[in-house]
Amino acid sequence: MRTRQQLEQIEKQNLQPYAVKSITTKGREHSEDEHPYRTAFQRDRDRIIHSSAFRRLEYKTQVFINHEGDYYRTRLTHTLEVSQIARVCARTLGVNEDVADSIALAHDLGHTPFGHSGQDQMNEIMKDHGGFEHNKQSFRIVTQLENPYPDFIGLNLTYEVLDGISKHVTEYDMPDNSLFVKEGYPSIEGQITNYADEIAYNSHDIDDGLKSGLITPKGLKDVKLWQTYFKKFSDDYVNLTPTQQRRFTVRAIVNHLVSDLVKTTSDNIEKLGIKTLDDVHKNGCGLVSLSDETKKASKELKAFLYQNLYRHKKVLKMQDESKEIVAKLFTTFMEKPYLIPDEFKTFYKNAVPERIVCDYIAGMTDRYAMNEYGNLGA
Repeated sequence: MRTRQQLEQIEKQNLQPYAVKSITTKGREHSEDEHPYRTAFQRDRDRIIHSSAFRRLEYKTQVFINHEGDYYRTRLTHTLEVSQIARVCARTLGVNEDVADSIALAHDLGHTPFGHSGQDQMNEIMKDHGGFEHNKQSFRIVTQLENPYPDFIGLNLTYEVLDGISKHVTEYDMPDNSLFVKEGYPSIEGQITNYADEIAYNSHDIDDGLKSGLITPKGLKDVKLWQTYFKKFSDDYVNLTPTQQRRFTVRAIVNHLVSDLVKTTSDNIEKLGIKTLDDVHKNGCGLVSLSDETKKASKELKAFLYQNLYRHKKVLKMQDESKEIVAKLFTTFMEKPYLIPDEFKTFYKNAVPERIVCDYIAGMTDRYAMNEYGNLGA
């Protein structure tokens, strides 16, 4: 049986000197005994997976609302894809896979129901009360709103994982004298997760968009990153079905982006003379990056998706309906706060009512929000 100490030594021996390591963690907000056979970051990952917020991702929108079809990505499947990409990148670059995995698994915990349309509506509603942004909400969830432990609030994650979740935004609602004060640029593990998120949603939103019929291979003919691989598979394998062509092309795009990312990042590490974790924090701006050519191709793909998928009239219609649901729920719960379970309000001390209602709605799944909306007789 491997002990935690042995696992920490394996990290120390096998990871690059600029990787985040369990043995040198800055620790947690609240002191805890270490686990006998899990490192600090492995515990973080497990705490996130077992959280209520993580389970609810199964029924939260990526692009298509959950009831639109069983084969479209949800916020949970997207999160697992980000995790997979982040782990591959971290492993290949010799940095801490558990840290990247933990950040990836937590990065979308703060999303409202109905994806970005729900977030936009909530931000508008909350504009006079601090606004709403899903990265900040993810941080809020793991530090305050998830409460599975008797001795402290939140999940009590390590500094290094909180740093990655925060995405280098500095204004977080943390207690005075908190352990968490951001210092310098994010770790390589944190930067990897940011790119893994982008790679996952760009590539896989194409897949869902094509599957839905809202975009077509013909419409993508001028998008270089798509056309390069679509043409190759069409030319080399003449008997492929449309589904195979789509899936093989998307897989090739993911592989292209990941391979370019690890090669470019490795070159950047050498070019900038990164030798230690301290070097990363001091000089790590844009350390994890795509090459200029691939960055341009990825930007072209993102622009296509924005114009042709995210702004498609059917998607916009869903978004308008989603915003109406969020707005109606907010108004109702503000007028009738007794509809919010007392247990949910247990851990609030000085929060304004708007923030309590915001947190309650933001934690809902698409399905629960629609059911609540229906129960209101709307």
